[in-house]
Amino acid sequence: MAEKVPISGGNIPNGYGSYPPAGGAGPGMNQGQGYPPPQGSTPSYHQGAPPPKEALARPNEEVEASAPPPDGLLDSLPGYTNIGFQGAFLPPPAYSEVAPAEPQNREAIRSVVTLTEEQAREAIIQFAAEHCCYGKGPAVEMKLNSLESSSAFHYTLETFGEGRSTKWKSQPYRGEGIIVTGPPPGAWDIQAQPGAMFQPSKLKVEVPNTASVKPCHVCHARGYKFCYSCMGSGRRECGMCNGTGRRSWYENGENIERPCGSCNFGWCTCFVCNGSGRIECYKCKGRASLRWYIELKITWKNHLEDHIVERTALPDELIRTVSGEVAFEETYPRRHRVRIVPVTQVAYSYKDMNSCFFVYGFEHRVHAPDYPAKCCCGCTVI
Repeated sequence: MAEKVPISGGNIPNGYGSYPPAGGAGPGMNQGQGYPPPQGSTPSYHQGAPPPKEALARPNEEVEASAPPPDGLLDSLPGYTNIGFQGAFLPPPAYSEVAPAEPQNREAIRSVVTLTEEQAREAIIQFAAEHCCYGKGPAVEMKLNSLESSSAFHYTLETFGEGRSTKWKSQPYRGEGIIVTGPPPGAWDIQAQPGAMFQPSKLKVEVPNTASVKPCHVCHARGYKFCYSCMGSGRRECGMCNGTGRRSWYENGENIERPCGSCNFGWCTCFVCNGSGRIECYKCKGRASLRWYIELKITWKNHLEDHIVERTALPDELIRTVSGEVAFEETYPRRHRVRIVPVTQVAYSYKDMNSCFFVYGFEHRVHAPDYPAKCCCGCTVI
């Protein structure tokens, strides 16, 4: 049966799990002061020394709030004794690939369709048209001497991997119950499925039975920190009169001193804390307590390796950019496939030049490094 652990101000000492009532005593306060303080009140240290340095809010409090809590604050949970706050990857359990009960049927590899002379002519003309500085004449006038068709084989192997990491996380505690049903499950015992196989994705989940409520270590369970600008006093020295409460004017050839109209006897309300002397704790958002739990982050990644077998002078990397026919595809914990990409080497002669170009892929892309007219007179440079 699930055990619900109630959390209330009665279970946590005043000032360490809930707000002190307005007008009631709280840590670092005299009697008659609470949080928020009654209107018109000021923090108790006005009659004595300023608040301790660690109780002051600072502009870099966001950095301070990301610091881990002191040792011993968080619970030691079975299976998670060495967990940190930055996220540590966990080694997976022993894994053995399961072979299918019956081998999949593989169809015989079919020969790709060969290219005709007319198709080769259309491909080289289109190639010249796609390049603004290539003349179209050679593509139309060249003599196609021979066409040699072959196949390039593109083998790809995809391995779908899963990684898991855990770390402590916290959020302001807002009074929700904490349910504990027993020891937490192991990080690799939690069931989770990716959105789609062989597609990268991430998932973050809370590990069951790891939640607990602890006093905020940043504000020492106050819910606030004293203002760094006014040192918690709620007021600052007037910048117009330098705290004197009076200002001098020059009138009719003489200096006249009058009360400063910008302050109250040399002091102004602090604009950072609006006169309260306090700033809400960045970490607990004024709740004084934090709900801690272990977060499990699951990352699925697809690792791709490929290999190309192509026996002509066509650069291998071009095969990856065009489509072909999938000869076979098999999916186990790994997936692999073989694509057959048609390649035709076309030998041609143009005027006194003999060379060749390649037509590859179902798109009839052309690779012609020795095309005769790479610059034409009709080009205009802007």
